Amino acid sequence: MSNELKEMSFWEHVEDLRKVILRSVGAIVVLAIVFFALMPHIFDSIILAPCHSDFILYRWLCALNQHTAILPDFCNDQFEVKLINIQLASQFFIHMSTSMWLALLVAFPYIIYELWTFISPGLYAGEKRHARGAFLAGNIMFFIGIAVGYFLVFPLTLRFLAEYQVSEMVPNQISLDSYMNNFLTLNFVMGLVFELPLLCWLLSNMGLISRQFFKTYRRHAIVILLILAAFITPSSDPFTLSVVFIPLYALYEISAWVVKPTPKEEEEEDDNENSPA
Repeated sequence: MSNELKEMSFWEHVEDLRKVILRSVGAIVVLAIVFFALMPHIFDSIILAPCHSDFILYRWLCALNQHTAILPDFCNDQFEVKLINIQLASQFFIHMSTSMWLALLVAFPYIIYELWTFISPGLYAGEKRHARGAFLAGNIMFFIGIAVGYFLVFPLTLRFLAEYQVSEMVPNQISLDSYMNNFLTLNFVMGLVFELPLLCWLLSNMGLISRQFFKTYRRHAIVILLILAAFITPSSDPFTLSVVFIPLYALYEISAWVVKPTPKEEEEEDDNENSPA
């Protein structure tokens, strides 16, 4: 720990934290203003893109459908989700709130960096190295989760629910509020879900879990992940279910791999590596 840090008083730490918070909030506000100005274009070309049949996932699945008959029909050029607004101020408030959410999303790496500059002086060299890797991995996994949510999970969920009818006498009229709630929730939830390996790594370093935990509960995890995948995309076809289940299960295996093994588990792994085939 540096001498400079030891000489700092409590109020000097508070002042540094205040500067970190102000810079982070300032970055969010500036980005929110930029996104507010660009929101009409962002809405049409990005947020509402899954509402149209030419969305990249639908076109890719349609091309894949030409080579196999097990996939659902994604070649319907007539697919289009038309949203309606039923509250007077909804479009204005969604314009503002979406700008703030996008600003927070884009500013997330910068906010993590600011927190790092505040915390790092109090860490030892080894702790800095591990924490730096954890922050970097956390950012990368978060944005991968957002990408999986946007390009895979949300479009499949939208396509199924928008076309599902309990009766032909009940047409679907999807409100803007409902669409945005599902859009933001699914994408951010997927971003958080992809932080699972980092969370498991932290719990492992605290001595709370080990690789044996993942080996013991692997079958239980498969059942739970299948239920979660079915809940995220309540489709009846196995393809859609597997498309969501496979990334979730991959996260489970990655988490089991990054978790620190116990000394006994290390000995067993060394014995397995040294044993003849």
